[in-house]
Amino acid sequence: MQQQNQDQQTETTPCQLRRLIRKQEHTGPTSGYCPGFLQANVVILPRDLAPDFELFCRANAKACPILEVMQAGQTRPKVLVRSDDSDDAHQEGDDVCDIRTDLPQYRIWSHGQMVKDVYDISDLWTHDLVTFFIGCSFSFERALMGGGISIRNIEQNRNVSMYVTNRECESVGVFRGPLVVSMRPVKNELVQKAIDITAQFSETHGAPVHCGDPAVLGIEDLDKVDFGDSVSVDLETETPCFWACGVTSTMAAISSKCALIITHVPGHMMVSDLVEPDVKY
Repeated sequence: MQQQNQDQQTETTPCQLRRLIRKQEHTGPTSGYCPGFLQANVVILPRDLAPDFELFCRANAKACPILEVMQAGQTRPKVLVRSDDSDDAHQEGDDVCDIRTDLPQYRIWSHGQMVKDVYDISDLWTHDLVTFFIGCSFSFERALMGGGISIRNIEQNRNVSMYVTNRECESVGVFRGPLVVSMRPVKNELVQKAIDITAQFSETHGAPVHCGDPAVLGIEDLDKVDFGDSVSVDLETETPCFWACGVTSTMAAISSKCALIITHVPGHMMVSDLVEPDVKY
């Protein structure tokens, strides 16, 4: 069954996956799906907050690399999604992407507090909302595997492990907050290779911010994740490697205490049509 799931993840195209998501036939994490294509974190907020939020992301570009900012009210990405509708994956009259329906799960926030998780935000949509797409580390998982580095959360069919760190981001206006990281255990002898491979993905977090003792980042227990799922780590043969995570942008957005912020549920990403860069192993 695990092999069947992995084959489905590999063979599904981004457009096909978005269509399954729109029909709520896929509502889980997107790690391992559509290898070779960039994935993105999503933050949606009111137009008046968008300029400062963009400045925050650019000031903290390692954690919040901007892939696209849509105009207020726009529902279809222009950069992340192909405009050519001729592919047979775009059948049945479906639009190629609608930000209101094409994430597996959305998280609704109000005044800094989580309200609920939903599968569709059409009823919340207004022409005042601006969507930000932030690079995601899922985008370099295929390259790591191509370099002989296993991805534990994919092997265990789990969401990636994410932690809030003791490092503070540079504040801009009402936006502030801690750096969030994702963790993947890497065989000790392959750590430098993992660093070299992911350093080539500048639009999706690049090289790790730290490899080694989690306490350096203020993480006391790897089993106690803040987002996602914990995975097994053999600390004798493996080194925990921590990459800057786009959930940092969520933490910053909700720090504004705005009446309505919409984000993806961590690990449930926007899968784009953009192809990953060619990298050296």
